[in-house]
Amino acid sequence: MEQFLWLIPLGFMVGTFGTLIGAGGGFILVPVLLLLYPDKSPETITSISLAVVFFNSLSGSIAYAKMKKIDYKSGLLFALATLPGSILGALTTSIIPRNIFNILFGALLIAASIFLMANPENKRTSGNTPSKKRVTRTITDIEGVVHTFSYNPVLGVIISIFVGYLSSVLGIGGGIIHVPVLVHSLNFPVHIATATSHFVLAGMSLSGTIVHLFSGALSKGIIQTIGLSIGVLFGAQLGARLSKRFGGSFIIRGLAIALGIAGIRILMLAIF
Repeated sequence: MEQFLWLIPLGFMVGTFGTLIGAGGGFILVPVLLLLYPDKSPETITSISLAVVFFNSLSGSIAYAKMKKIDYKSGLLFALATLPGSILGALTTSIIPRNIFNILFGALLIAASIFLMANPENKRTSGNTPSKKRVTRTITDIEGVVHTFSYNPVLGVIISIFVGYLSSVLGIGGGIIHVPVLVHSLNFPVHIATATSHFVLAGMSLSGTIVHLFSGALSKGIIQTIGLSIGVLFGAQLGARLSKRFGGSFIIRGLAIALGIAGIRILMLAIF
């Protein structure tokens, strides 16, 4: 019972910060679970994380929807593109040795941290740039702020397929990859990127969770999943509210710092 109770505040913190930066919280949760449960397999760790990411992204998406910051058209396109990779990643997690899993995950986090710290903001091009290869989107949030941007949908789909696989096999939800991509490669404003990323994560993490559920991996971490999920449901609401108070540069730098710390700790775990 004590183990269950302390998982709730942990989930709350993961949900708050994960939703604030649009990353789902899996990049925080996986390192913590690796440290707390060294006896559990990568498949079990990822299944717990993905299930918690689903509840976090679902709650966060509801909050962001009320703020009218989600680009639904782009989000649905990217979510559909992540599904094949997400399912494949969930099926191949069990064949990856734990040590290799830790090294890959740690290196990914550190690389993302360095990139984001060096490039916290993206100098976006005009949303009205004419091109047959680009689509232009205009989003008006609840405060009346108009966000206009354009991007290459083919590039977005290709990246989303890769994100779906990598996020599912590592159990990180994909937001740590998708948010930087949306901002730096697809020209999204930061706050629209975090909200849309959360919307995409809901569908992607659900598909991976269903696969883990039927494979039996999730059954080995039901208690942890329930406790953490209760926490993230409330934490995600707070994270979405806090996003209104912080600028895009702050959100991206916060993401970079968290990634760097987690990545170093996981690599140390793998090496030592």
